[in-house]
Amino acid sequence: MPAKTIVITGATSGIGEVAAVELAKQGARIAVVARDPARAGTTLSKLRQANPSASHTAHIADLSKLHEMRRVAKEIASAAPEIDVLINNAGALFNSRQITEDGLEKTFAVNHMAYFVLTNMLLPNLKPGARIVSTASDSHKGARLDFDDLQSEKKYSGFSVYGKSKLCNILFTRELARRIEGTGVTANCLHPGFVATRFGDQSGGILSVAVKIAKPIGAISPEEGAKTIIYLASSPEVEGKSGGYYYKNKLAIPSKEAQNDADAKRLWDVSARLSGMEA
Repeated sequence: MPAKTIVITGATSGIGEVAAVELAKQGARIAVVARDPARAGTTLSKLRQANPSASHTAHIADLSKLHEMRRVAKEIASAAPEIDVLINNAGALFNSRQITEDGLEKTFAVNHMAYFVLTNMLLPNLKPGARIVSTASDSHKGARLDFDDLQSEKKYSGFSVYGKSKLCNILFTRELARRIEGTGVTANCLHPGFVATRFGDQSGGILSVAVKIAKPIGAISPEEGAKTIIYLASSPEVEGKSGGYYYKNKLAIPSKEAQNDADAKRLWDVSARLSGMEA
């Protein structure tokens, strides 16, 4: 990836940080989006060790807030006029229902709307041949979208709402790939596996306990979990391929709900309205 510019969210720990460092080792310049300045600084140090010749940068933003999504997207667009890879990886899981300042359920805001807003605002900066990679999950299986209750007001369960947000990631990728067809830019998403990272530790209540108990039993390492992100960002094998859902570097089949083109378009239209980005 020599001289390539890669933007990645959720890169200060876990699979995001592993992917960022590995891609830097391959020669890329990395721009990370992070909420915590201290953690961003630690990641920048690792990136500079991995590739001292590149001018890696960190952009601080709370991706649960629409105005922060827009602000950081403008900041990145100004600093990186030509982007080769955009990796949407930031994610969260919450035990109890939380509402953002925009009136959005927080899981939906962080896990879906941040992908939607950043991607759409950075599209003009993506070069022909650029790739958009979004971290989804097999947690989407069994999830269904209720368009009359996207903010989970009627019923809330942390794992269930998380699964719906991951379904949103796949539907978003599907509709995005359709919309950018012919531009030379591709969009794919992936299931990283159940990974032993900090993810879920701060979700609160019994959910945090359950996640912490499960990790030592069945979780894979962040290094293993990051492999498909790295593959989709850099491998010549997926050049020109778009709209796919991948697991372990191979094309996988998502749920029937995740293949619903009508839902994909409807989710896009609703997201555009919620974000104020309607055409």
